[in-house]
Amino acid sequence: MKYHQIDSNLFIKNRKNFAAAMQPKSIAIFNSNDIYPISADSTMPFEQHRDIFYLSGVDQEESILMLFPDCPNSALREVLFLTETNEHIAVWEGEKLTKEAAFKTSGIKTVYWLQDLEKVLFEMSTYADTFYINTNEHYRANVATETREDRFTKWLLAKFPAHSVAKSNPILQRLRSVKDPIELDLMQQACNITEKGFRRILNFVKPDVWEYEIEAELLHEFVRNRSKGFAYTPIIASGNNANVLHYVENNQQCKNGDLILFDIAAEYANYKSDLSRTIPVSGRYSDRQKEVYNAVNHVKKEATKLLVPGTIWKEYHKEVGDLMTSELLKLGLLDKADVQNEDKNWPAYKKYFMHGTSHNIGLDTHDYGLLHEPMQANMVFTVEPGIYIPEEGFGIRLEDDVVIQQQGEPFNLMGNIPIEADEIEDLMNS
Repeated sequence: MKYHQIDSNLFIKNRKNFAAAMQPKSIAIFNSNDIYPISADSTMPFEQHRDIFYLSGVDQEESILMLFPDCPNSALREVLFLTETNEHIAVWEGEKLTKEAAFKTSGIKTVYWLQDLEKVLFEMSTYADTFYINTNEHYRANVATETREDRFTKWLLAKFPAHSVAKSNPILQRLRSVKDPIELDLMQQACNITEKGFRRILNFVKPDVWEYEIEAELLHEFVRNRSKGFAYTPIIASGNNANVLHYVENNQQCKNGDLILFDIAAEYANYKSDLSRTIPVSGRYSDRQKEVYNAVNHVKKEATKLLVPGTIWKEYHKEVGDLMTSELLKLGLLDKADVQNEDKNWPAYKKYFMHGTSHNIGLDTHDYGLLHEPMQANMVFTVEPGIYIPEEGFGIRLEDDVVIQQQGEPFNLMGNIPIEADEIEDLMNS
C-alpha cells in the first residue's frame, strides 16, 4: 500500500463497537471484495470491501473476518482468515500478509489460512445460534454483480440452515457515519492531497488546454503524495459540459471565456475527499459568471451553518432549497410566478439546481449514514450547491467536506483550498 500504516487501535475500537451491538451467541462474517476480470488474464485494480477494512485494516483480497464476542473458546472471538503466502506468490505478486503482519495491522491475534476455514467455522457454529450476514443496503446501492460476499452468504446459509440470520448493515450504517479522530486525520490527509492537486492546476490551466491534460496533472500530484489516485471518476467539465452532472469523458478543449467545473478529489488509505470548484479558463470570470459564482458560494456558506447536531437531512435540504430560490430570483433565473406555481414535489429551483446539497463521506464517497436520524458530532458531510444554466453555456458547483461539531459551525476539512472568486483569479494570474 502507498499509505502509511494506520494505528490498529482504530480497528480494535471499531470491532468493539460492532460487537457491543450484536445479539448473544452470534457470529458476524465479513469478506473481501473480488478481483474483477476484464478479459483474457487482465483484471481491474483491487479495491477492498470497506466493511472488512473498517473492522480490521486488512487491505488484501481473499480475506475473511469473523466476530463472535461471547464464544466460549476465547481464541475464536476474533478470527482472520488469509491466503497463505509462499515463495511463488512473493516472486510474482509480492508477499501477502503474514500472520504476524496481520496482527500488527488489525490487532487480531487469531489468524488462520483460508484452507482452515470450514473446520474452524464448524467449531464456531456449534456455539452459535445466529449468523450476521453483510448485505449492501446503502440508499444509493444498485448492484447487478454477484459479489464474493453474496456467494459466501449463499454457501453459509446452505451449510448451516438451522441457524438464524441477522443483518450487519444497520449496525455499520450507524457506526461508520460517526468518525473516529484517527479517521478524521486520514480524511484530512486526503483533503490536503486534493488541495495540492487543485493548486497545481490553477497554474496550469490556460486557453486551449485539454480536459484530459488537466486530469493528468491532478493524477500526477495525487499519486506522488501517497494516494492511489482519484477518490471517484473525475469530472473536468469545460463550457456546457458542466451542465451534464456526471460528465466524465474529459476529452474536450477548454476555450477562452469558458468556465471549467471540477469535481475531483484524492483518496488516502481508502478514505475519500470530495471537492468541486469552478474556475475561468482565461483566469478571469466575466461579470455574469462571477455574479452566479458568488450566489452559489453564498448558498454554500449559509448551508454549511445548518449542519449542526440534531439537523434532519431532509429538512436541511428544504432549507437549502429556500436559500437557492432566493438567489435564483436575484439572478433573474426565476420570477415570483415560477415560485408561486411550483410543483411542491419538484420545486422551481430544481430547474437550475437539480441534485442534493450534502451526503455522508468517509470510506465511501457516498458513505454510510442513517439519514432519517438526527445528525451528530463527528459526522462528515459534503456541502455542494450548484447552478446550471445550459442557455448561458456554463454551470457552477462548489463543494467542501465538513465535520459536524458538538457546538458551533462545522469544521471545514477543505478550509485551505481556494474558493473565493477573487482569490482564484489572483492565483491564476500570479
